Amino acid sequence: MERLYIQGGKRISGEIDVQGAKNSALPLLAATILTEGKSVLHNCPDLSDINAACKILSYLGCDVTYSGNTVTVDAANITNTDIPESLMSEMRSSIVFLGALAARVGKTKLCFPGGCELGPRPIDLHLSSLRQLGLDIKEEHGYLDCHRTKRLRGAKIMLSFPSVGATENIMLASVTADGETIITNAAGEPEIVDLADYLNKCGAKITGAGESTVIIKGVDNLQGTEHSVIPDRIVASTYLCAGAITGGELLIKKCNPTHIESVLPVLEQTGCKIITGADNIYIRAPERLCHMETVRTMPYPGFPTDAQAPLMPLAVIANGTSVFVENIFESRYKQVSELRKMGADIRIEGKVAVIEGVDRIYGANVRATDLRGGASLIIAGLAAEGETVISDIYHIDRGYERIEDNLRSIGAKIKRI
Repeated sequence: MERLYIQGGKRISGEIDVQGAKNSALPLLAATILTEGKSVLHNCPDLSDINAACKILSYLGCDVTYSGNTVTVDAANITNTDIPESLMSEMRSSIVFLGALAARVGKTKLCFPGGCELGPRPIDLHLSSLRQLGLDIKEEHGYLDCHRTKRLRGAKIMLSFPSVGATENIMLASVTADGETIITNAAGEPEIVDLADYLNKCGAKITGAGESTVIIKGVDNLQGTEHSVIPDRIVASTYLCAGAITGGELLIKKCNPTHIESVLPVLEQTGCKIITGADNIYIRAPERLCHMETVRTMPYPGFPTDAQAPLMPLAVIANGTSVFVENIFESRYKQVSELRKMGADIRIEGKVAVIEGVDRIYGANVRATDLRGGASLIIAGLAAEGETVISDIYHIDRGYERIEDNLRSIGAKIKRI
């Protein structure tokens, strides 16, 4: 079993690059199923979730090759239409393959997806939307048995919640459907825009991506193309938090500051100086952080739920009381019990977390319970007195590419054993 060992109290400074976005690369990889010819995706992060998606593609019959952070997929010969439970269970985003397979081969059988346990994240929006496009879906014994007898047809789909995954699945399923599909109350995350950009390069006709209404006019076929994955906005936010909690000074490069415009003002509230460029963010932190105003997670462009956990350790050692309100997932405070082991003063009441800042926290043996919660413990460990040991770090590897190497390059004392 691998663990991360962190000696806290080291001020970090320097420059660090941001990897490609996991939450963009995964639907892009699923989208390659729809194309004829090869697709080349640059800036794909080297993560366990990405490897899981590539294993699914290989199982389906695609020819998948790696070269650094470039993945090439040739989906000319789809030989399997099901996805084994062993592959589906590796990541939550595996459900995005449903829309692509429905459009490409017209049938599939797959189990409910895995990933972090963050409370109920029902896929009913995915299923009801795909049914409106003409896909017959039977739910039996934990499996989804799906098929269509003819080409999927365009539809007007109103989402009750701007779900990112449902929006992606509808786009993938409808891009080669017969007629026009209109998604209202669509998710507007940058990852949605990136998927639309890739599909449009392949020959799709998608407009409105990033807005509340997305229009997809079905085309007969798509051709493979070359595309670069956008930078990971949550990884950028995580490194900014790491710089802030250690009183550090960092230049975050190869990022898109506009994608985290809701995060930067919160960091400024803590006393950090922030300067943004076209593709970089500079942060200089004060000796002692100030408390934050109420942080409410919301769909994009609101404060992202994935940045809540990495930000929380800053509130733990800030001067004063901070309040977090988690509006997206019911069980997104799993890191709290581990932070308490380090001396954090946090009270949870439903979706509200009240954090009383303390003068110092201490290293402890803690466990990553999910991806972003694991990042939260790393950030806390950077500021803690003594040694922090984090177990179950496979959660962290799902979303952060060689995080210990990157942090060590800017002065952190961290190692993997």
